[in-house]
Amino acid sequence: MIAYIEGKLTQKDPTFVIIDVQGIGYQVRISLHTFSQVKELEKVKIHTFLHIKEDAHTLFGFADLLEKEMFLHLISISGIGPGTALVVLSSLNPIELRDAISAEDVRSIQAVKGIGAKTAQRVILELKDKMKKELLHASSDSKQIFAVTHNSIRSEALTALITLGFTKNVAEKNLDLILKSNSNTLTLEDLIKQALKMS
Repeated sequence: MIAYIEGKLTQKDPTFVIIDVQGIGYQVRISLHTFSQVKELEKVKIHTFLHIKEDAHTLFGFADLLEKEMFLHLISISGIGPGTALVVLSSLNPIELRDAISAEDVRSIQAVKGIGAKTAQRVILELKDKMKKELLHASSDSKQIFAVTHNSIRSEALTALITLGFTKNVAEKNLDLILKSNSNTLTLEDLIKQALKMS
């Protein structure tokens, strides 16, 4: 098992990073939470989980151990695979997710794309006791507002949403609605988060 990867960030995207470790580039799938933590960095240490299927070996990466722990809790639940777990952690950061489970807040969890009422209830049923017992900690999710043009941010957000399972038409429609109603500068991750909450 690969516990973590430490190296130089050679490519950053809201859904994945490529980390160079002594000349070998590791592609690691990430959530928006992790992207927000590493986007300004040149060198990183990413905690990882290697998901093995017959046709693919996929590395999933996390900026902190709390997020990795929440990811592992999620994929232990029937009906939630690694891809869906990443979407959940892109919509709710690890602390928000932990708090929603502890508070039995079905609505917040169900608001995530791909999570229906039954799955949200199953998440709470299976994890609420663990969330209440475990003392979990994570670095705070700092939001840095940076000026980007709407065209640039829209293009990056569109690519990320398609990767996360949206059709191009739906993703474009959602992004245009959000950008139209937000004249202020949005961070890329905020834009994607808002789009994820739209059906």
